[in-house]
Parts: sequence; structure tokens; C-alpha cells
Amino acid sequence: MTGSEVPHSFRLAYVPGVTPTKWVRIWNERLPDVPLTLVAVSPAEAFGVLRAGGADAGFVRLPVDRTDLSAIPLYTETTVVVIPKDHLVATAEEVSTEDLADEIVLHPLDDTLDWEALPGRPAFERPATTADAIELVAAGIGVLVVPQSLARLHHRKDLTYRPVTGAPESRVALSWPQDETTDLVEEFIGIVRGRTVNSTRGRPPTPPQPKAKAKSKRPEAGGGSGAQRKPAPGKTGKTAGKSPRGASGGPKGGKSTKGAKGGKPRRRP
Repeated sequence: MTGSEVPHSFRLAYVPGVTPTKWVRIWNERLPDVPLTLVAVSPAEAFGVLRAGGADAGFVRLPVDRTDLSAIPLYTETTVVVIPKDHLVATAEEVSTEDLADEIVLHPLDDTLDWEALPGRPAFERPATTADAIELVAAGIGVLVVPQSLARLHHRKDLTYRPVTGAPESRVALSWPQDETTDLVEEFIGIVRGRTVNSTRGRPPTPPQPKAKAKSKRPEAGGGSGAQRKPAPGKTGKTAGKSPRGASGGPKGGKSTKGAKGGKPRRRP
């Protein structure tokens, strides 16, 4: 499938502990015509689902094989130890891996932490899943060290958890097949990275609308380029105050009567 082809939906895989609600809400607001389908996968099967085309992208836990998959690291989780509420560790605000030296630390087969050496004492056998390990903790058989999101996911009223220092941390990333970086994948990357709806990356921007052409002014009769000026107050036009003949308003002939005395003309002697 090429980037120009638009499928009927976008499939998003996610591993336990990841909550994609916020990003799904933004997707539905921006692309209401392209439904987003969530695909829940286990950490072990997540990459196989992406490679097989079972999802267009997915929230996974690092590391990711970059040979054929792309990945954008998003955040790092706090590591915690899950314990019964009446356990001695529950009285502390934080513990270290050394504080768990005398505890039986359960190690489920779907563990998401990359341990060099597991703290504490090992159990007789490894639980199949994290959910199974939570049940064993509730039964008082041991404790469990997991990312905080998994402790919240498997919350029980009789259990609690505390942060653990010195333990490996789990990092969550968005991943997708390198050869399938479609327009919709780019759109979702933009949402996860916080790009605005008007960003130039991701979805192609809306082309600008052409501006309306300004109306041309019609020249006045006689070749004028604009409207006539209004006459100044008190004047009626261009020749206000002048005789229609072009004179200064005196009698015909143009001679001025200024200084002439009134009365009869004097006789000549």
C-alpha cells in the first residue's frame, strides 16, 4: 500500500499498560471519517503483528529491531514493586533492589524489564503472565517488580506498590513498519508528537484560497483618474466668485471704478 492510498480505518496496536485514550480522542476529532481500531497485543507478539500487517502502528516497549521497524521513543516508566498492603516494604516511600534481597521476587515469562540480575530470591517456577504473578503476590508467595503502568493495570484493593531504585526501566515507543510509512501513519505521528492541526507535516495542508480581484475604478469622463473633489465650503464650483466672462466682477470693459466720486460730472471751462 502506498502513502497516497487511504484505507477505510487505521489500526493501532498497544501493549498492556499503555493507555492510548488521549491520542485516540485527538484522532477522532481530526479525522472523523477514518475510524481508528484498537488492537490489544502482548509484548511478545506486538512486533509480529506489525510485520504481518495486523496493525498500521503500535505502542510497544523498547528495544525495537530497527532492521525493518521504525520507532519513536515516547516516555520512560517508573519501576515499582508490588506488595501486600501489610508488607513491611509498604511502610517506606521508596526502596532499592538491595532492600528486596530477602524477598522471593517473581519473574513472569512476559516480564518487560531487561534484568542483568534479578534481585531477591527466585521462585520455584516462573509465572506464565504478569496477571498470574499478581495473584501469587496477593497470596503472599512473593513480590513483583514491574513498570508502574502494569501495577495500576492489575490493581487490587489488598495490594499496593512502591518505587524501586537500581532497577531497569521500561521505555514505551511508537513503532511501525519502515516500508509502510503511509500518510495516516504520518498523521498519527504528528498527533503523538503534539503537532497542531495546521502543521505542515503529516496531513497535507489545505491549499490557500485565491484572493478576490480588486474592482477596477472607472475613469471619469474627460480622462480623469478618480472621483472629483468636493468644492470647498462656501464655493459652488471651480469658478466660484468670478464672472462668467472671466472678469473680476466689474463693468464691461474691464475698467475699475475704484476711487470715482459720486455726483454729476464737472463741466469743462
